[in-house]
Amino acid sequence: MVEKAFSYDYNCDTRIDTAMKISGLRWYRLLAGTALMVAVGGCEKELDPSIAVANEGSPAVTHWMHFGRDEGGSRFAPLEAITPGNVTQLRKAWEYHTGDLDPARFEGSFSTRGLQATPILAQDTLYFCSPLNKVIALDPATGKEKWSYDAQPNLDGVFSIKCRGVSYHFDSAAQAGESCSARILAGTVDGRLLALDAATGQPCLGFGDGGEVDLKSDLGKVKGGEYIVTSPPQVIGEKVITGALVSDLQHDQVPSGVIRAYDVRSGTLEWAWDPLQENLRLPVGYKPGSPNAWAPLSADSERKLVFVPTGNPAGDYYGGGRDGADYFGSSVIALHTDTGKLAWRFQTVHHDIWDYDVPAQPLLFDFPSEDGPVPALVQATKTGFLFVLNRETGEPLLPVEERPVPGGGPAPQSLSSTQPFPVLPEALHPARLGEEDMFGFVWFDKQACIRKLRKLDNRGLFTPIGTKPTLVYPGYMGGSNWGGVSWDPQRKLLIANTSRLPTVVKLIPRSTLDEEAISRLAEPQLGTPYAVERHPLLSPLGAPCNRPPWGVLTAIEFPSGKKRWEVPLGSLRDLAPFPLWMNWGVPNSGGSLLTASGLTFIAATTDSYFRAFETSTGRQLWSDRLPAGGHATPMTYQLQNGSQYVVVAAGGNNYMGSREGDSLVAYSLSP
Repeated sequence: MVEKAFSYDYNCDTRIDTAMKISGLRWYRLLAGTALMVAVGGCEKELDPSIAVANEGSPAVTHWMHFGRDEGGSRFAPLEAITPGNVTQLRKAWEYHTGDLDPARFEGSFSTRGLQATPILAQDTLYFCSPLNKVIALDPATGKEKWSYDAQPNLDGVFSIKCRGVSYHFDSAAQAGESCSARILAGTVDGRLLALDAATGQPCLGFGDGGEVDLKSDLGKVKGGEYIVTSPPQVIGEKVITGALVSDLQHDQVPSGVIRAYDVRSGTLEWAWDPLQENLRLPVGYKPGSPNAWAPLSADSERKLVFVPTGNPAGDYYGGGRDGADYFGSSVIALHTDTGKLAWRFQTVHHDIWDYDVPAQPLLFDFPSEDGPVPALVQATKTGFLFVLNRETGEPLLPVEERPVPGGGPAPQSLSSTQPFPVLPEALHPARLGEEDMFGFVWFDKQACIRKLRKLDNRGLFTPIGTKPTLVYPGYMGGSNWGGVSWDPQRKLLIANTSRLPTVVKLIPRSTLDEEAISRLAEPQLGTPYAVERHPLLSPLGAPCNRPPWGVLTAIEFPSGKKRWEVPLGSLRDLAPFPLWMNWGVPNSGGSLLTASGLTFIAATTDSYFRAFETSTGRQLWSDRLPAGGHATPMTYQLQNGSQYVVVAAGGNNYMGSREGDSLVAYSLSP
């Protein structure tokens, strides 16, 4: 059994985790219990003590301790109970409802809302958060609630109601049975950082002020809804590190995008890194409108680095007047976790005026080079590009070229004349859209799209945004979005889901608008000379004007960076009337889960289906209709009785038009 478990080319972390389900594993307690060593299949490695504690006395023999399973976001589980041969026997095991669809709780109007959380598994418990910031603990075998804590956020002005996950920390220095020896860390939509006892759900009173830190307290004047924590904070060592989403399309004085690290026990601020060059930083406090990081962070404990994906500065679609403020914008940033000092930066878009902020968690993996594994990072972007970097230096491991791009727009002097284009990996998204790419359900529908396209400024990727309607393709939803990518270390395959939805963006001179007209705009960009209008490029019958697929699932093989396969993801069900439910691929939001048995699980689509694909070939093997759109990333675990569960949140998304709900759904093999 042991030989079979290690017959694959796993890295040490994966082999160790696989061994957790094998009897006879040798744990060694060193340094009075402050560290653990495991010896498995030739690997001997110091482990976080919380891994052992999380599984001690638990019916669960695997763990999922981070948003992306590990701190590097691989979303790969070394489990083999559910296989390509038996996946068709998957049935719903249990379903939990958060209650967040109660109309009394959803009073008011939010532009986006949805249950997008990926649960974590620790200490025999599933932990996750609801869109309205309830933190919930469930029994992993039955889905029964153990406890629930309602953060009761102030929703005044909040435009985005979502929470994508929570984080876990185990205090190895705590006494047995001590309160908050294990704690859950979570952010809120009104800008707070919470610490809760993992056993009871009660606030850890020694953390900040009564169990919470007000992240807005040192940001100056912050209006409701301007500073929102939607992604789980990153716990590394004894620190919890977080960024936030800011309402940067509203005005140029939105809160700073500062990245801050707090002591995980006390909530004391340890360091802060303002994503601006030194000469632009304020002597006291943080400068408003700097690039923010709303997507999940990644960490490398061994190298003491945290990796931060950033967006663009405020005033998204107008590039003038930034004065160098976008030096760290639309970039991957590596910071030293002890000090917050910059280790390196890599910019994916220069002087971004397309809202191409880096939307996804950087994925850490060992790049399989000819000379052996290289510590690497792959960053998925809205442009559909994948950048593969050495995570120690930030240097590309696969070639990247600076290529000329179009100029113009209202502030041509502030644009970059070139942009970075990866030669490899192959792009996940087409770079151009021409008349030959237009689509319609019927002839007049297609002709209308052709006429619309002819009226747009359309010079390919990175066409400058101006007062003439401009085609932006990929659109502001991507390409890739917050769902990111997953890595199978056994098959050396990267799995990515992407959308293909063209958008139209137009700048409106503020001098032509009166106060009433400005108040009607969803995205006024106050503080710049232009407001902005944007919308998808749709046919008269409501379909995207580009030919399908409108959403795809792709496998990239390494080290070549070439596509292994690509298939449409999703059907037109719920978007078109029957019998037009073709499997043409649809816009999607959420991510994938990979298993050692060779399965890729993903929901993400507007048709509310949860699907399983064969990782090696892209062949769809199983699907089931969820109670609502599954715009989240699934996770999996196995119990001591051998049962493997796959869990996904089904909350829908009003912005994407999918059915709304409040369910967390678990699947297992039928008896």
